[in-house]
Amino acid sequence: GKWHMGVNCKTRRDHCHHPLNHGFDYFYGMPFTLVNECQGTGDPELAKSLQDTYWFYTQMIILAVLTLVIGKLANLFPVKWKIIICLAICGLLHFISWFSSYGFTKYWNCILMRNHDITEQPMNLQITTSNMLKEAIAFIKRTKHRPFLLFVSLLHVHTPLITTEKFQGRSKHGLYGDNVEEMDWMVGRLLDVIDKENLKNTTFIYFASDHGGFLEARRGHSQLGGWNGIYKGGKGMGGWEGGIRVPGIVRWPGVLPAGTVIDEPTSLMDIYPTVVQLAGGEVPHDRVMDGHTLLPLLQGTVQHSRHEFLFHYCGVFLHAVRWHQKDSGTVWKAHYATPVFQPEASGVCFRRGICPCFGDGVTHHDPPLLFNLSQDPSEANPLSADTEPLFDMVMKRIRRAVEEHRKTLTPVPQQLSPYNNIWKPWLQPCCGTFPFCWCHEENDKA
Repeated sequence: GKWHMGVNCKTRRDHCHHPLNHGFDYFYGMPFTLVNECQGTGDPELAKSLQDTYWFYTQMIILAVLTLVIGKLANLFPVKWKIIICLAICGLLHFISWFSSYGFTKYWNCILMRNHDITEQPMNLQITTSNMLKEAIAFIKRTKHRPFLLFVSLLHVHTPLITTEKFQGRSKHGLYGDNVEEMDWMVGRLLDVIDKENLKNTTFIYFASDHGGFLEARRGHSQLGGWNGIYKGGKGMGGWEGGIRVPGIVRWPGVLPAGTVIDEPTSLMDIYPTVVQLAGGEVPHDRVMDGHTLLPLLQGTVQHSRHEFLFHYCGVFLHAVRWHQKDSGTVWKAHYATPVFQPEASGVCFRRGICPCFGDGVTHHDPPLLFNLSQDPSEANPLSADTEPLFDMVMKRIRRAVEEHRKTLTPVPQQLSPYNNIWKPWLQPCCGTFPFCWCHEENDKA
């Protein structure tokens, strides 16, 4: 499914970010992400604000060139043709550089790979769902006689909500609901295969989402990116509950009791140590691990999550800290930074497309905004020293936890820097002779 970690570092075929270079034995899916451009309809989604800025500068250069040409021809002011030609060439190169990055997104970014080979460029979204499902089922069948790890990262439920014709119009909740129903059907197909291959009682299954609903994704009055209920905020917001609080569903018949509901804060970082324990291995001891195995909590041998503190980031910026106070069971959360909503009372960042993590798009709080999530899960009523007797104690304990946490961090190169996110032709995966990157092996096989 969706890898979204990139492919290459220095050359077109070094595959340094590829799944096969990070522990996986087999890969079928999308190395980048799913954006509106892949469907070819709707508003551009990739770096929309950046595209608008580039187009503005392009228009300014065009206007400047036209002004100089008119002025030269009308003898309004002296200017050499060399200067006008140089400015025109610079403007053309500027336009080509950004338009090649964003104007051909469908061809550069919307691709499918099997291991190191590109099978579709651009991908055919109408058959992607069935192809991914077939790959997952085939993997289960050919590895059923030995232990395996299957990670299925669905393109559902994600804008632009690719839904096959069979499921369109099924739900009362529009296209989003249709997409959820198709995802539910896909998961059901995978579970059926697990059952039919007699793997039901020996297979640990964990179903979860990586973030809350994408509130800015709308078409007219239709909500395309989900709904987060009573929780404030959504996707891309590093601190608010609506962006990070998601359910997890676990199935392991004969080992885990059915119908159990666990209301404890855990993290997707817990998947790694859980899988390591299931495989009979040990997590590394040469570093601080942020995740904890879920098995004791799931099996009921412990009643509380080992996560006393969870640190919620937006990019590389710490936005909020959650403290699960063990002696009282109270869950506190302190916000160091929150996104600036546009419009202010909307709870979303409509004008930006998605809320930023830093700069003028966030508000820094000193002292931090403090909420008692046990009593106020909607984060509607920030506490203060005047309204909460434990305010100073809680803030002091959280501050100490942040200091201890930061000592465990190792500086790494900034992966989300502008340079790392601009298009680099020499790194572009291509199934043909660059820049003619078009292939449809899946269709040819069919």
